[in-house]
Amino acid sequence: MPTRVSAKHHPHDDAPDTAEAFRQLASLPAGPRRDTLREQIVEAWLPMAGRLAGRFRNRGESNDDLRQVAALGLLKAVDRYDPERGNAFESYAVPTITGEIKRHFRDHMWTLHVPRRVQDLRNRVRRAGQELSQTVSGREPTVAEIAEQAQLSEEDARAGLEALDSFSALSLDAELPGSGDGYSLGDALGTTDPALDTVVDRAAVAPRLAALPERERAILYMRFFADMTQSRIAEELGISQMHVSRLISRCCGRVRDQVMRDAAARP
Repeated sequence: MPTRVSAKHHPHDDAPDTAEAFRQLASLPAGPRRDTLREQIVEAWLPMAGRLAGRFRNRGESNDDLRQVAALGLLKAVDRYDPERGNAFESYAVPTITGEIKRHFRDHMWTLHVPRRVQDLRNRVRRAGQELSQTVSGREPTVAEIAEQAQLSEEDARAGLEALDSFSALSLDAELPGSGDGYSLGDALGTTDPALDTVVDRAAVAPRLAALPERERAILYMRFFADMTQSRIAEELGISQMHVSRLISRCCGRVRDQVMRDAAARP
């Protein structure tokens, strides 16, 4: 016959009377009967766990997820509660469930890693701001007012205010405030400079280019740095285009061979 879980007046109106059920649970060995009784106790306390979860609504987490976290805290409380200590289960379950929900926010809801102390400052500053918004009209409360309301120093109040924006990250595709032209944060980020891949090669080639005869250096400069065509270089120097082509090919081959020998000679 299943154990009856009765209702009784508690400081929490939805807290059931499960004292006798817990005494039985503590005396039962592991098995189907104990599992059934445990499920009955959990089911009886679920409404209160759901109400505790409701205290944390509108903070970026869905109500269903909050209820699941609260139910997990309730299961932990049921499994860890010792009726022999003489304390009512309610006095143990409420802080356990609340602590589980707070831990969920701390460990899983922050996009950026923020120290626990700063998270606590954020919560105090947020509450102070909400309280002041009911008394201060037409403007945002000042840092000094928030610090006084939260009983914090102005430095700690500023740290809490800065953490208000750290709970979630801004999308890189989001338009920057005040831009007005669709300019996003992603547009402001730099990219890898493709020239970085050639830094080592440039450093290796530089001394060999400097050792070339002046005319050959001039031809390479005009071709690869000034982006001049071979025909224009030939016209500039008064030689044939074929001659320019041979000089470029010969200089590049010579420099390449010298650089490779230098690399092979390094220890």
